[in-house]
Amino acid sequence: MTERDGSIEVFSRITALEEKFSFQEDTLQQLNDVVAVQGRQIMELAAQLKSCKEQLEGLRERDRVGNGEPVDERPPHY
Repeated sequence: MTERDGSIEVFSRITALEEKFSFQEDTLQQLNDVVAVQGRQIMELAAQLKSCKEQLEGLRERDRVGNGEPVDERPPHY
């Protein structure tokens, strides 16, 4: 192997590493974008869940005020 062949091999290896790095960088950015979207979706779902819980509690309170007994209690024959 000559010095020129060694230089070409090193250059080829460096080029291959740069290509791999570029693809990894792109993949990392795509994953970051997905995680950011999922984070926003989780926050939206948490807000919706909180709202649903508050509405459910409001309905339970309204029902308790109406007849004095909670709706979700089991009947006596259970």
